[in-house]
Amino acid sequence: MIFRSTYSKPVLLAGNGVRSADAAGMLQEFARRTHIPLLTTMNAVDLAPEDLHIGFIGTHGNRIANMILNECDLIVSVGARLGIRQVGRTAKKFAPKAGLVRCDIDEYELSRNIKEREQKYHTDARDFLRMLLAEDVGDYSAWREQCAEAKRLLAPYDKQPGNLAVEKIASLLPPDPVVSVDVGMHQCWCAQSLVLKGGKGRIHISGSYGTMGCALPFAIGSCIATGGQISYCIAGDGGMQMNIQELETVRREDLPVKIFVLNNRVLGKISETQHFEHGDRFANTAASGGYSVPDFSRIAEAYGIRAAALGSYEELDRYASWIGDREPCLFDIPLPENSLLTPKIQFETQEIRPALDAPVLEQVRAILRR
Repeated sequence: MIFRSTYSKPVLLAGNGVRSADAAGMLQEFARRTHIPLLTTMNAVDLAPEDLHIGFIGTHGNRIANMILNECDLIVSVGARLGIRQVGRTAKKFAPKAGLVRCDIDEYELSRNIKEREQKYHTDARDFLRMLLAEDVGDYSAWREQCAEAKRLLAPYDKQPGNLAVEKIASLLPPDPVVSVDVGMHQCWCAQSLVLKGGKGRIHISGSYGTMGCALPFAIGSCIATGGQISYCIAGDGGMQMNIQELETVRREDLPVKIFVLNNRVLGKISETQHFEHGDRFANTAASGGYSVPDFSRIAEAYGIRAAALGSYEELDRYASWIGDREPCLFDIPLPENSLLTPKIQFETQEIRPALDAPVLEQVRAILRR
């Protein structure tokens, strides 16, 4: 028996291994049947449909997801490697009140002990979920509602302009879209805020490869692989410049690829580190350090692709017809140069920064501890 009725606040944690095992449907079925809150890793954010979505865990994960980990009493991890960006430097601080059940096809990953008394299942995620579905598991609706209530309370927090831009993009996409995301701040904003409508959409992320420039080639490949279906690309200004020549492929093959460039005119992830840890010495990451950005809309037009240089992400509503038709297009969406990526778990202390106001923090904790 995998699941034990002695637990009152369990969570499901899904990783990309669920997708590799073609077990997304089984995961969703178990979550809906039991009402156990479903959390994901960054690579698996699209496994949680809109009605099941709580958030993803880890260094730049949704605050609510990481706070739930601190209060739950059981984690059932399926196909998630639980690397250092999820667990942190000090494993004993990871989900301190929780037991841990781990399923992984990779024996090497299971050789690492995260908790002293964890249960390990060296098996395929599909077989593991089949065993879970065969068990008589209770209904955890009350616990899930506690998590949902805390999530609603935290909804106004941690909203950077990048998150708001991603939410606007998501609101204009059709159900079950295929979205390719590049590497950088916008990758984390998308993992936090790009909640897809429907239950079969895909968000392609390069994951631990950290492949800047991947979004446009990913989107081209997705479009071709799906027989010419509309494909969506979200890139930063840095990643876009690394494979910008592939605009010619989009034009030549007349592919319906819709490109959103979140343009803060800096290499955000690195410049943020240079800001906080190196006294604003922006070496090759900002204008003051030798980094520059072209006019993406004019470059797209030079390739023969429709383009618009927006004044704000809020102007995207005017281009709903562009987003829905079968012609390629590019949107250059400005963001503040000093955009930040929040929240962030401090690597040394595993505290979530920026800190919430004390009354709000206590209110959220009180809801999760009921």
